Amino acid sequence: MVFVILALLLSLFSFTIIIKCIYVYLWCPFKLESEFRRQGISGPGYRPPFGNAPQIVKFYKDAESHPISFSHHILPMVAPQYHHWSPVYGKTFLYWFGSKPRLAIGEPELVREVLLKTGGPFEKLDFSPLSRHLVGQGLVGLKGQKWSLHRKMINPAFHMDQVKAMVPTIVASTTNMLKEWEQVVGGNECEIEIYKELHRLTADVISRTAFGSSYEEGKNIFKMQEEQMLLVSEGLRSVYIPGFRFVPTKKNRRRWKLEREIRSAFRKLIQKKEGERENCGNLLGLLLTTNKVQEREDQKMDLEEIVDECKTFYFAGKETTANLLTWVVVLLAVHTEWQNKAREEVLRVCKEFPDADNLNDLKIVEMIVNETLRLYSPAPFLQRETNKDVKLGRYYLPSGTQLDLPISAIHHDTSLWGEDAEDFNPQRFIGGPSVARKHMAAFVPFGLGPRICVGQNLALIETKVVLAMLLQRFSFVISPTYVHAPMLDITVQPQYGAHIVLRKL
Repeated sequence: MVFVILALLLSLFSFTIIIKCIYVYLWCPFKLESEFRRQGISGPGYRPPFGNAPQIVKFYKDAESHPISFSHHILPMVAPQYHHWSPVYGKTFLYWFGSKPRLAIGEPELVREVLLKTGGPFEKLDFSPLSRHLVGQGLVGLKGQKWSLHRKMINPAFHMDQVKAMVPTIVASTTNMLKEWEQVVGGNECEIEIYKELHRLTADVISRTAFGSSYEEGKNIFKMQEEQMLLVSEGLRSVYIPGFRFVPTKKNRRRWKLEREIRSAFRKLIQKKEGERENCGNLLGLLLTTNKVQEREDQKMDLEEIVDECKTFYFAGKETTANLLTWVVVLLAVHTEWQNKAREEVLRVCKEFPDADNLNDLKIVEMIVNETLRLYSPAPFLQRETNKDVKLGRYYLPSGTQLDLPISAIHHDTSLWGEDAEDFNPQRFIGGPSVARKHMAAFVPFGLGPRICVGQNLALIETKVVLAMLLQRFSFVISPTYVHAPMLDITVQPQYGAHIVLRKL
């Protein structure tokens, strides 16, 4: 009798699981797809159980399998799903990531509404458990009250006055790098792989500005984070199977080991900084000071939360700025007429080193940086999710709809930027971004609204300083060995590096 009851219970449990799977992976997606279709939203169609994820993985693999001729038409490389599907289904279309509906929204007015209302009906899309390790529960991944608390405490560290105070540190790090280059170049010209060099530079800058240390002290952390980034990128393109992060696969075991070692290294950095008598001259010191003066315990960060923010400082502070600088240098190495214009301006404005006071006078440099951000935006997509049923423009979106905002597609849209949208033309930014863009959401390389990138001031100041100092000392052209293959690996970067030929002035 006992065995009969157990058999019946097992059968009932199995039946329940089957019914739930049918409901989650068949009934709900097809029902939602019908609701979207009634609103005029079509797409490639749901394919159980992984949706369109396998197609997307194939798009990226195909894109990364071969370089392209030198062109700024990079959408097929960095956002291939949008490149393939938007000509067929329109700027706004539906596709599926697993059983989750994902709405790609390429209309600037709808993008503006989503980004400005973030924190209301549109929340930050949760990271997959396999990709959460990179920034932990830092500002990038938080939402709600926790996000508000962290943002409030971190904002002062990135205030423009604080960032300007970091300029001498940026100058010092850049001077060291350029001196090494001068020794390598000597009296002749020399080929340099600029991508690796600029990553080493921005690693040194963020180490000094965030922690008061140097690249040499922190290079083991950077090395581990780079490996972690590769594993995260792989996780972002795959549909996460619940519970898979606990399976002791080779990659999961490596993920666990990296996470333990990175967190341990940051704890030691934090404890060292807390033991210093004067610790307010860098981002971590400012954060610790702000945290310490909070009167209420529930308004303070604990050690692990500070560790998560340190991970974000390290990753975002190095990765985004290094990639931006790389693309600026590549573009100027090809478009030497703009390189010459920028150099003339730098030599006129900066007597010896760029400083916080004369950076604002580098108008041509600023135009070049903005045009680079337009053509090679660090993040091709921003993602959000509806936390309740909501009306967006003319559409009604059910709770749980994921939103893909294709920033790169908008930045290259000829209806917003003209027929030369794929061309490098810094002149379009002569009056600044507010004049250049036809719509508020037409140029959003750092986002828009409450969740706009907290570190954008540091990234832009650092880029201007490094570029100005490079132009003062060297001219450069693209190397014959350069292979043009922009790819998405968390951020937009050159798949085969960026080789240029340096000549000392």
